[in-house]
Amino acid sequence: MPNVPDLKFSDVVPEPDERSVIDDLVSVPPIEEKGERWVLGGIARGQEARHLLLPGLHALQDTRGWISPGGLNYLAEKLQIPIAEAYGVATFYDLFQFEQPDTEGPLHHVCVDPICEMGNSASYIAELRSKGHRVHESPCLGQCERPPAAFVQIKGGDNRDMTEATGRSIRIATADPKRLLRRITEMQDIDLESYERHGGYQALRLAIQEGGARVIEMLKESGLTGRGGAAFPTGIKWEAVARQETSTKYVVANADESEPGTFKDRVILENDPFALIEAMTIAGISTGCEKGWIYIRGEYTTATRRLEAAIDEAALAGRLGQGILGTSFRFDLEIRCGAGAYICGEETSLFNSIEGYRGEPRSKPPYPTDSGLFGQPTIINNPETFLNVLEILTYGVDSYRSTGTPESPGTKLFCLSGDVAEPGLYEAEFGITLRELLARAGGGVGELQAVLLGGAAGTFVDSRHLEIPLTFEDVRAHDMTLGSGAVMVFSTKVNLPSVLARFAKFFRDESCGQCVPCRIGTVRQHEVLTQISRRGQSPDRNELLHDIATVMTDSSICGLGQTAASAVQSAIRLGLLEKSDT
Repeated sequence: MPNVPDLKFSDVVPEPDERSVIDDLVSVPPIEEKGERWVLGGIARGQEARHLLLPGLHALQDTRGWISPGGLNYLAEKLQIPIAEAYGVATFYDLFQFEQPDTEGPLHHVCVDPICEMGNSASYIAELRSKGHRVHESPCLGQCERPPAAFVQIKGGDNRDMTEATGRSIRIATADPKRLLRRITEMQDIDLESYERHGGYQALRLAIQEGGARVIEMLKESGLTGRGGAAFPTGIKWEAVARQETSTKYVVANADESEPGTFKDRVILENDPFALIEAMTIAGISTGCEKGWIYIRGEYTTATRRLEAAIDEAALAGRLGQGILGTSFRFDLEIRCGAGAYICGEETSLFNSIEGYRGEPRSKPPYPTDSGLFGQPTIINNPETFLNVLEILTYGVDSYRSTGTPESPGTKLFCLSGDVAEPGLYEAEFGITLRELLARAGGGVGELQAVLLGGAAGTFVDSRHLEIPLTFEDVRAHDMTLGSGAVMVFSTKVNLPSVLARFAKFFRDESCGQCVPCRIGTVRQHEVLTQISRRGQSPDRNELLHDIATVMTDSSICGLGQTAASAVQSAIRLGLLEKSDT
């Protein structure tokens, strides 16, 4: 008998309902002996179904409200993954529980990051606990426009975010002319008929008519860059994948929107899911990819349900699957839900998560366009970037470039939260000043102390920066960043050293621990900022924070460690850490 891995499965058995959900999810083909290797259905053992590990963990969590040793053991055995590896993956994520709860009630995740803390999350938590509810103090839940944010995990899988739990609407304001958010403000229903009545699938028909080469050329001519924070040219990324001659390529939407202060992708997926489906289909047929994956954060239950319904409707109508719109093109979509890990927003960590591994970043190169998901050439963009593709194809390059600036054409989605009169999602033309953007949101509440651009990994600015145009080129010139579009406003009533200590704790908790500079640096940064928030600033502490920042920025593997000190260093430059007595 050939050697097979010693999986060391234990004797603990699953409950019948756990066994049932895993059997429904995983269908393992018969084992065949091929020379000195064992294969399942012609695919090397361990490779054919490992990508079902994350869905399997969700299924176990939803079934019983926690993941039991027996359930995890059975899932690992079915997938032929060493139990130690399965446990290592499962415990990587924040949303999975491994101890049976004392009560049958739901688990309330309540955000305690700065914006929700300002929104009185402490009182909300105290109220929930006084009523006997289980509460987990959570990092940002992507609902910053309506603090305090909450996400409720319910046994049976009927989980709820605040869109479903409260029905509270979000303020959405568009640019002039209306672009990315146009359909959201105009559509009454979220279905295919309404989407097409408002211009949906015109861009896909044009892409089929013009051909992939022309689509990519239009993206390059438009100057579109990624809206997730890195601002890499979209057309060049698509072109690199199109040139790959392999038969298997992928399109991935990175909707794991976990940057504190950011909620734009959630709003898109909740209210305009067909737009993402259409744009990803365009990417697929233009570059030779027949499969797409949407990785969405596990707390976005409303967005996930609406996206699933939209995918089903699009497939039934011939907008997905084989023979799209009567052509020979094929494109399929699959959703993967994250489980509470900020690092999975980094593209290679996201790939590992989908593949069934710990969400740790990979070294680059190779880049995703050469070796991405499952080792194949991969396009990965966030939902806002994909929506821009529809605008470019539908209205043309000249129309697209008529808004914004030559180096930053088009519009940008900004997520305004904190001490501002009307928090919400705002679409604005590139080149708008921060003062003008805040005015569109009704202005600040109280005397302005600072604004954090780009979320926890962004940079602080103050009243001296209000006239700077919000473009990629202008913020770079001032050592600032737009990041993912978060704009968090803090009045003078807020203790900013305490805010920075909370953000430092966020990075400390969210670091995957793979590389030493980030693993140790985020801990030391949090320790120093905690000291400052309690005892005040000193030159020695400033110098220590600078040294920590230098090491993390220069030698961390991925963007988490490289930007974990950005907000802190900008706050030091502005003197904000000296205001601990506010």
